[in-house]
Amino acid sequence: MEYLEFELPIKELEDQLQKCKIIGEESEVDVTETCEQIEKKLEKTTDEIYKNLTAWQRVQLSRHPNRPYTLDYINAICGDTFLELHGDRSFKDDKAMIGGLGKIGDQTYMFIGQQKGYNTKTRQYRNFGMANPEGYRKALRLMKSAEKFGIPVVTLLDTPGAYPGLEAEERGQGEAIARNILEMTRLKTPIITIVIGEGASGGALGIGVGDRVLMLENTWYSVISPESCSSILWRSWEHKETAAEALKLTAKDMKKQKLIDGIIKEPLGGAHRDRAKTFQAVSDTIEKHFDELKNLSPTDLINERIEKYANMGVFKG
Repeated sequence: MEYLEFELPIKELEDQLQKCKIIGEESEVDVTETCEQIEKKLEKTTDEIYKNLTAWQRVQLSRHPNRPYTLDYINAICGDTFLELHGDRSFKDDKAMIGGLGKIGDQTYMFIGQQKGYNTKTRQYRNFGMANPEGYRKALRLMKSAEKFGIPVVTLLDTPGAYPGLEAEERGQGEAIARNILEMTRLKTPIITIVIGEGASGGALGIGVGDRVLMLENTWYSVISPESCSSILWRSWEHKETAAEALKLTAKDMKKQKLIDGIIKEPLGGAHRDRAKTFQAVSDTIEKHFDELKNLSPTDLINERIEKYANMGVFKG
């Protein structure tokens, strides 16, 4: 298990507890009372740290190297029923954007999401979760297929942004994202969107228009990352913590501003601490919101979706 800087007090106590147990096993000394004291202190410290997380600490948790990615969720939720689909039928298959058909119970869904890598080799293969235009065009192709066969769409957002390279701009990165946003507003099938990690800029919004938009507890959703915001305003990354607070990018902030519909609670310490529990929570959330949407006609779905986004940022005096 890897620990973030603010988690080091927890690591220290867990190490102490482990050593205490080893001493008890390897000698005749009774360490039961000592272990109990350390466990109580560990529990108290853990509660205090995770109940008072700053915006920047939640950003760090969203990027934790042990945190589950899109395919982890899909494989856990759908099991052997998932069939990945490839290519945009125009240029090539973008490995940073994955999608395909999968079942939760008896209901088939079209899953689409950004995929990051687990090590240097797979991170390069997945382009660090930053999709090119062909990735967004693949996503749109799959959404249109889902619409044709009346299959609900589930999008999982986890990207530091769309790929900003010259070749991506040459192939129409901005147009591809804009096209997706337009087409998703009028897609005639339910769309459930969940932010499972980083939700950065248009790269996330390109598959982020939904009838229901939800965020896991330790994720963020913003037009810009705290580091980039800091570098623009202060010409340095040193003020990233201040930028994170100012951007109001946490799930709690987004819910307060009525920009998302709900927050999915994570296990204490983050999604990576109890993957099975997190996967179950996401699966239950998808089923719950699909039950609310499945009986709406295509016309009502589209009208409610457009009204939902039209009301964002509108304040009545």
